[in-house]
Amino acid sequence: MVLYDRRGAAALVTIDRPERRNAIDGPTAEALHEAFRRFLADDDARVLVLTGAGEEAFCAGADLKAIDTLGPRLALPEGPLGFSRLASPKPSIAAVSGWCVAGGFEVALWCDLRVATPTARFGFTERRFGVPLIDGGTQRLPRIVGSGRALDLVLSGRVVEVEEAERIGLVTEVVAPGEHVERALAMAERLAAFPQDTMLSDRRAVLEGAGLPLPEGLALEATLGRARRGIAVAGAERFAGGEGRHGAGTGI
Repeated sequence: MVLYDRRGAAALVTIDRPERRNAIDGPTAEALHEAFRRFLADDDARVLVLTGAGEEAFCAGADLKAIDTLGPRLALPEGPLGFSRLASPKPSIAAVSGWCVAGGFEVALWCDLRVATPTARFGFTERRFGVPLIDGGTQRLPRIVGSGRALDLVLSGRVVEVEEAERIGLVTEVVAPGEHVERALAMAERLAAFPQDTMLSDRRAVLEGAGLPLPEGLALEATLGRARRGIAVAGAERFAGGEGRHGAGTGI
């Protein structure tokens, strides 16, 4: 139901239920949690790439035909859909093709970056049936697109096509059909090539600082930055020696 494959510096995790549009039932949720634990335990796996099998759907959310298997998970600290309430200390990328809706949309929002094909569609379609968002969607979406756009999507449940998703900052990059996984893996390799301690520290400053008043966020950034002074000095010396001029080595 969930495949785990090491691809270079990335852990590729695939929800493998294409016959159910990769909807998540209880066993699949537990398998996702186990894949996350495996990723955390592997120091050489520096980025998690999450995708769904096939191109019709990334994930259609909870499997409503097996909703009883998810009931016992509602009170679990990791969240109903695998690991949606847990924080990752390492970056993650969602590779999205086709439907990414309901809880599947919430799982994609858990990731730091989202790569999508032209068929990608995003929305809280559970709005029609009175099902609440309980896998982080109400908290993560405003941090990504702002509260105004987030309220539009949360309240209306409307489906957003990929062009709008990219325009509002929900999607990081749009790629050709069928290329979303390989592009996400390539991005993962670029992230893995950077000095990890500083990159992870800056990532932490962004994520933890988002909920703080500006002065506290700046203090957090300064504290984390000071702790990397030695790394920064060594990097500055490399630059002074001619490495990385004209932006070489940046970008993903």
